[in-house]
Amino acid sequence: MQAKFNPLQVIINPPGIQFGMPGDTIELYVVVINQGDQDAVIDLHFVFDEVFQNLTGWSSSPRESLALASQQNSDEVRFEFQIAANTLPGTYDYTLVVDSPLHYPQDTPITFPNQIKVLLQEQTAIRVNDPTFSIRPNTNPNKPLIFNPSEPLQVEVIVDNRSYLVDRFRLSCPDLDEDWFTINYPASGYEGSGLVSEATALELNPGTKGQILLKFHPPGDTLAGSYSPTIRLYSENSPDLVLLDLVYIQIPTNYRLDIELHTILGQVSRSLGKYELALANQGNIVRELILSLKSRDEEELYTYKFDPTEIRLLPNRSAVANLTVKPRPWWRKPWFGAGLVVNFQLDIKDQKNLPLPNTLPQGSLVWKPRPLWQFILLILAILGLLGGIGFIIWRILNPDPLKLENFSAKDSQITEGDEVALNWEIHHYKQLQKLVLTAKGSQPIEPIIYDFSNGIPEALGKGSTPLCQIQEKQDLICSNVKTGVKTKGNYTFQLQASYQNGIQLFSRTNQIATQTTQVEIAEKPIAEVVNFQADKPQYIKGQNILLSWTIARPLLLQQIQIGGSADDETSYGEPIVYKINQGNLADPKLKKLCTQQNQELRCTNIPIPAYKAGKFAFQIKAFSNGSQKNSFKKTESKIEILPKPFRIVSFTINGSDQPNLVLNEGTTATLSWRVEGEKENIQVKLLPYGDEVALSDSKQFPVNLAFPPQITLQVNDISNKQPPQQKGFVITVLKKVVPTPIPSINPIPPNPFQSPLPQR
Repeated sequence: MQAKFNPLQVIINPPGIQFGMPGDTIELYVVVINQGDQDAVIDLHFVFDEVFQNLTGWSSSPRESLALASQQNSDEVRFEFQIAANTLPGTYDYTLVVDSPLHYPQDTPITFPNQIKVLLQEQTAIRVNDPTFSIRPNTNPNKPLIFNPSEPLQVEVIVDNRSYLVDRFRLSCPDLDEDWFTINYPASGYEGSGLVSEATALELNPGTKGQILLKFHPPGDTLAGSYSPTIRLYSENSPDLVLLDLVYIQIPTNYRLDIELHTILGQVSRSLGKYELALANQGNIVRELILSLKSRDEEELYTYKFDPTEIRLLPNRSAVANLTVKPRPWWRKPWFGAGLVVNFQLDIKDQKNLPLPNTLPQGSLVWKPRPLWQFILLILAILGLLGGIGFIIWRILNPDPLKLENFSAKDSQITEGDEVALNWEIHHYKQLQKLVLTAKGSQPIEPIIYDFSNGIPEALGKGSTPLCQIQEKQDLICSNVKTGVKTKGNYTFQLQASYQNGIQLFSRTNQIATQTTQVEIAEKPIAEVVNFQADKPQYIKGQNILLSWTIARPLLLQQIQIGGSADDETSYGEPIVYKINQGNLADPKLKKLCTQQNQELRCTNIPIPAYKAGKFAFQIKAFSNGSQKNSFKKTESKIEILPKPFRIVSFTINGSDQPNLVLNEGTTATLSWRVEGEKENIQVKLLPYGDEVALSDSKQFPVNLAFPPQITLQVNDISNKQPPQQKGFVITVLKKVVPTPIPSINPIPPNPFQSPLPQR
């Protein structure tokens, strides 16, 4: 039959499969020839799957449109395939489509299936005359070959000898063990001559192709999953040439698991039932199993134990677990008959939730009946039970009486401020009606009544930590019950328990149980000032007053306070406070000047500034932790603080301090002075003017005939503690002399006839 004429002829360069490595760019050139009798518009595009899309990164197919006249050739149309850098080696399919739906609808579209083979990075760059090979069927990570365990997986390796020499080729799988694969080379024709028994390579003439058969038969214990063994082709003429490819193989998962339960001891009386569980992993995955049992009866009348309880099985491996079953409870053991049959079934769980066999082995255990002597013991036990019931009835009619015991204080001797807490125990408390707590001593208290008619009262049984707790259903133990008593003194506490003895249906008698206990509350000790004194009775203002003191029981100290007051009750100033924590001084100055010995704090020469003149009585107060009481002591005598001494530092007139001065009438006298002392304690006067002036100042006065002959600076102590001081000047005023005027004399006129002196 003659081939149908197609008006479009397509030339593809390079023809056939194209090779590249991850990151490479592959170019495809297409030339279209319009052999028809009409002009045509021709579209070029590609058809590919999602795998090829990931290879090139194309989101849509690149397209080219050509307008060709009849008998016209197109220019080369170039397409680029950018192989992604992360592409795995493999063979990827695509199809070039040439279509002209408007002008040649009956002859188009024309499809050209093609492939891109992504090589391993380790492969040598292929030159024009280098041999190549391909694998059929081709595979990639998304199109693996599925392995069937019942038969080997065979692939064809097509070798193309593109060189100009005869070459021999060998195949290997460096990633796999030898039991994984078998390589079959085609017969060379010399096997029958006795030269060789089996072909060990493929011999190809220049420019010819041949095939090698590669069979994969993974061992039975190979795990399920995806495998990508490397195929390497060796050229005898080019031993350094590295030709590589990958075959992607998918081994399906096989979940087969064989389970058998063998009975070793299935009928027991006093011992345990024994069984053996045999497990065989006939699949190709690792199994991690948890062993357990479940009952096939309405009740689970047994306990069991697996040894081990968890088993891990590799493919084609087996394991054995021992099972022991113990029937229970003991009273279900039959007295007569053939025995009690306990039915159970194996319950296995896979830790990875992999499928398990639909039916699991079942087992049974026969619990033999009891021997005759146990039946006799049962009769005796029934008789004993009847006797026990009679005794219980007698005890109900004659219950044990209520007992009040162990009534005592938590501490029989406590310190003032702490509260008395009581403890007691009541046996057979359910007969209790009420408790009455009374106390006799220094502080009268109202009786405390606890009503038990409706159970334990809230005051004793409520809260996160109840004061009373029930033990052994009959005993009520109450601990740390507060009484409110804190004042010092001796107290006698009495607890009365009112209860009814007997059964309500019969006669009941009212009873009272009483117990007492003694508690002593001692006065709370405080830190006490033993001694307080100053090193001398008199100071000058500005000096440091040195105080010393001794305080007993310093561990109780909270703080020390030092203050002073005058005769008129005016305060010396803000009290000085020293903080103390369990005998440790916070002030570093005190640490150097204080010592602790024999439970006494001794502080010597503690400096207190004397900043106020007068007589003052100083007092020390010792405040104790947790006590409102404090100990204090004053100095035996008042301490006198004298004002600072004063003096006239300078007193000058016109800068001179000479006692006798002569001043000229009509001039100005400048008086300057400076006095050292405290302004509030002294008085400075300028005589004879009589004005009180500042400690340091200057004034100017005109010098005339009325100017005083004496000027004195006088300083007096307001409190009369120091004698007055003064400094003065004796002044002599000289009258101003008015000069007598001299009469004027007319000058002699120059002689016009006098010749000038000759100049030299």
